[in-house]
Amino acid sequence: MSELLRIPVGRELSDRVRWLIKVRWAAVGVAAVLVLLVSRRLGDVLPMASLWGTVGAIAVYNLAFSVAEHRLVSRGAPYEYHAALMHGQILADLLALTTLLHFSGGIENYFATGYVMVVVVGSVLMTRRGSYLYASVATTLWVGLLVAESAGVLPHYNLTGFRVATRYREAAHITAESLVMAGANFGVAYLASNVMERLREEEGKLYHANLTLEARAGQLARLNERLRELDRARSFFVRVVAHEVRAPVAAIQSYLRLILDGYVSGDRLGEIIGKAEVRARDQLELISDLLDLARLEEVKKDVVAESADVAKSLRDVLDMVQAGIQDKSLSLSVDVAPGVGLVRADEDHVKQVWTNLISNAVKYTPEGGKIAITLQGENGVVRGSVQDTGIGISHEDVGRIFDAFYRTGEAKVLSRHGTGLGLSIVKGITERYGGRVWVESEIGVGSTFFFELPVAR
Repeated sequence: MSELLRIPVGRELSDRVRWLIKVRWAAVGVAAVLVLLVSRRLGDVLPMASLWGTVGAIAVYNLAFSVAEHRLVSRGAPYEYHAALMHGQILADLLALTTLLHFSGGIENYFATGYVMVVVVGSVLMTRRGSYLYASVATTLWVGLLVAESAGVLPHYNLTGFRVATRYREAAHITAESLVMAGANFGVAYLASNVMERLREEEGKLYHANLTLEARAGQLARLNERLRELDRARSFFVRVVAHEVRAPVAAIQSYLRLILDGYVSGDRLGEIIGKAEVRARDQLELISDLLDLARLEEVKKDVVAESADVAKSLRDVLDMVQAGIQDKSLSLSVDVAPGVGLVRADEDHVKQVWTNLISNAVKYTPEGGKIAITLQGENGVVRGSVQDTGIGISHEDVGRIFDAFYRTGEAKVLSRHGTGLGLSIVKGITERYGGRVWVESEIGVGSTFFFELPVAR
């Protein structure tokens, strides 16, 4: 096991093993209810004895895991034993899920998305290597099940009256299901493991600081409070990432199933494919923003003092967004003070700042509105501003508008699509170079975003 897992996750691993056991008991209850409902709804279509046997097997091995964990705790076993027990639980869950899917329709069962949730849980609780292991095992089990049923190695149990009986043998159907599942599993494994490792690194630093300051009770209490804040932030961030990644994948999978099951007529095929493409683009934008945010959060000992022409960057960005401004018949005014010098920042980062602020102004300003952009230099800094006559931001939301994933209620109503990471990236860029960003706004009147960057020496 890596040192990254030891600090501080190793201290909590026993609690997390017990938490997973409790969650599994709840899952056993849910599975039993579902099997009971299926038995009443479908009668003898599915092998009910096998389904009940699988649910019973899950309960038995969960009891075995509970006993094993109790013995490890009572004996004070090292964290490696708890980690091995955690690996065993997640792999057993993947195998049990595959068995349940096999006896309840296989490729026809929508609960195959449960693989993604198991991979997310494994990525949160264990290391990056473990998350990729779970993604590989989940994908292999699912694809193996589809191929085995298609080839006749395993019997296929058709959901009679709900699904076409021959779909499980169609190569296109199997390929689409396999690609969607593989992409979802490895996508969430990559994102969740990256986020978790960065957060664990921060927790590790605080943990070592805690050891060195053990004799100073006051400072130790503040460090422990910081650890709790990081843990809450990590849990919240992982939940949000898992939800944001799962939603477009599930939507794309639903669109593909509609097409493959023949529910889409020829004249609507383009429309459905277009919707799937929009959701795929949403996911790519989310991943791109997450990567940008992750790169900004990377700790670097020496930030190279680069020089960027902030006025030139503004002109380049305006060329890119000009079409959107014209489409909405917006009035645009640009006032660049003479003699604005270079700023100490990377040119691409400056363009990102302008792009996010101006794009938001275009997106949230109604047709026929106004956008005013100013740029001036004073007291060793260059200050830029983007003013719009858009929907505005309430006083309560202003304090959170630069938080990752945060979108106001008015913004969600006006535009369903958005990651909520743009302003967080702007804040990260400006603060990276010793600058700042802030906003002045009024609901129904508009907003003005300001940013400052130090002049290059």
